Amino acid sequence: MSVERALEGTGNWLDDRLHGARGVRVLLRKIFPDHWSFLLGEIILYSFIILLLTGTFLTLWFQPSMTQVVYHGSYVPLRGVRMSEAYASTLRISFDVRGGLLMRQIHHWAADLFMAAIMAHMLRVFFTGAYRKPREINWLIGIVLFTLGMFEGLFGYSLPDDLLSGAGLRITEGILQSFPLVGTYLAYFLFGGPFPGTQIIGRLYIIHVLIIPGLILALVTVHLFLMFHQKHTQMPGKGRTNENVVGAPMYPYFMAKTGAFFFFTFAALTLAATFVQINPVWLYGPYNPVAMSAGSQPDFYMGMLEGALRVMPNWQWVVFGHTFAFNVFLPALVPLGIIFTGAALWPFLEQWITGDRREHHLNDRPRNAPTRTAVGLAAITFYGILWAEGANDIIADHLDIPLYWITWGARVGIFVGPVIAYIITKRICMGLQRKDNHLVEHGVETGIIRQLPGGEFIEETRPVDPERLAVLLSRAEHPALPSAEATETDVPPPGMRGGLGRMRERLYHVVTESAPMPQIHGNGHGNGHGNGHGDGQLAETDGQGGHGEQAASTAGGTASAAEPQRDEDSH
Repeated sequence: MSVERALEGTGNWLDDRLHGARGVRVLLRKIFPDHWSFLLGEIILYSFIILLLTGTFLTLWFQPSMTQVVYHGSYVPLRGVRMSEAYASTLRISFDVRGGLLMRQIHHWAADLFMAAIMAHMLRVFFTGAYRKPREINWLIGIVLFTLGMFEGLFGYSLPDDLLSGAGLRITEGILQSFPLVGTYLAYFLFGGPFPGTQIIGRLYIIHVLIIPGLILALVTVHLFLMFHQKHTQMPGKGRTNENVVGAPMYPYFMAKTGAFFFFTFAALTLAATFVQINPVWLYGPYNPVAMSAGSQPDFYMGMLEGALRVMPNWQWVVFGHTFAFNVFLPALVPLGIIFTGAALWPFLEQWITGDRREHHLNDRPRNAPTRTAVGLAAITFYGILWAEGANDIIADHLDIPLYWITWGARVGIFVGPVIAYIITKRICMGLQRKDNHLVEHGVETGIIRQLPGGEFIEETRPVDPERLAVLLSRAEHPALPSAEATETDVPPPGMRGGLGRMRERLYHVVTESAPMPQIHGNGHGNGHGNGHGDGQLAETDGQGGHGEQAASTAGGTASAAEPQRDEDSH
C-alpha cells in the first residue's frame, strides 16, 4: 500500500465521521497578506507556546512551598543557609537538573518577548487603525491579554522566593493595603497572615500555572477565530482594497513560512538564554523581610508601575483613624487605568466623533491619521517617562545626577512631555502628507537638469511607479458630519444637538485634520481594478453570489478564493 493511498484512506475515514473535509479545504485556501509587521502576532503566539513547553518542564521540579529548609545543594555559597523550599527547588533546577538553568532562562526570556511582542503588536494595530469595525472585539481582547500578561509575569518571577522577588511581593502587599477600608483585609487573606505569610507562593503558583494560562489560551483561541472569520487586514498597495486580501495561501506557502519562523523564534530565545544571563536568583539569596538589595528592578513591562510609585508625592489622609494612602493607591491604578481605559474606548470614541461606521479591512498609514498617531505618541511618551523613572536611582548613580532632579523632572515631564510629543508628531505627519502630495502631483526627481529654449533651467521628473502611487493615494476621506448649528429651514439631527453635538463637531475637525488630497487626472489610483496582483499572489475576495466556492482568474496566472458573502453594513 502506497503512502498516498494510506493517507487518502485515513482522510476518508475521518471525513465520513467528522465531516471536516470542507472546513479543512477552506482553511488551507485561506489567504495571508505578506508584511513584516504581521509577524509580531506570530511572535506572540510562538513565545506563548514556548512558555507553555518550558513551564511544563519547570513544574516537574519546582516546589511551591514556603516551608523552611536548610540548603545542602551544589551551590556552595548558600550551603547551610535556611530558605524556603521554593527557593531551594529553584537552585536545584538551576544547578542540579540537567538543562534546568537553560530552561529557566528560556522561560524568562520568552516571557519578556511575549510582553514586548504584545506591546509592539498593539502599537501596530493602533497606528494603522486595524482596530476599526469589525475588529473592536479583538482589540479589547488584546488589552485583556496584555493585562493578564503583566499579572502572569509578576506572579511568575515572584515564585522563586528570592530577595528580589520578595521585594516585588512587598510592593504588591503595599498596593493592596492602600485600598481604602478593605485593603488590610485583602492583604491578610492573600498572604495567609501578616506579611510574608506562609501561603502566598502556593497560591501564586496555582494562579501562574493554571488560571491565567488557561485564560490566555482561551482568549488567544478566540482572537485567532475572529481573525480567521473577519479576514485579515492588509497594508495599502496596488490591487489591495477593502473587498479582498492579497497574499499567499496557508498551504503550502504560509505553513512553511510560519513553521520556519517558529523555529527561528525558538532559536533566538535559546541563544539569548545561553549567552545572556537573566534573573540569577542565586546572587540575591533567599527572601528576608528585613533586607533589601540596592538597584532592584522589575521586568521592563512592570517598570511603569514602579516609576509611578516613585514619582508620586507623599500624599495621604488620615480620616477617623483610617489612613488613605493616595501616594500608593493612585500611582498603582491611575496611570495604567488612563492608558488601558483610553485604549479600550478609543475605537468607539473615534467612531462616534467621525460617524464612520463602515467596515475597514485596509489599514491606514500612520501619517494619514495625524491625530491618532499623535495621540499614540503622547501615550508612549507618558508611559516612557514613568518607565524611565522606575530606574531613577540607577540613572542618578550612573549619570551622577541628583536623584530628586530626576524625580522632579519626571513629575513635570508626565504633563508636558505628552503635549510636546502630540504637537511635534502631528506636525510631522502633516508634513509627510504634503510630501506625498508633492510626489503625486509633480513626480519623482531624476537629478537631470534641462535648459529650456528660453534659457530657464528645470529638473526633469518621472511619474511615480504604480505600486508606490497606490500607497500614496491610499488615504481615504472621512464621511462628512451634518452641522450642529441650526438654520432657518432645518434643525440639527439628533446626534448633533446641544453642547454635546457642538463638541463632537469640534472634535471631528481635530481628528480628521489632514492635508488636502492632491488633484490628479486619469486613472492610476491603484484601486485594485486593473489586471492581476503581481508576483503570483492570491486575492481573497468577498463573494458576490454567496456561494463560497473557488473562482479562477486568468489575469497574471492568479486565482482568487471567494469567501461567503456577508451582509453590508446598514450605514
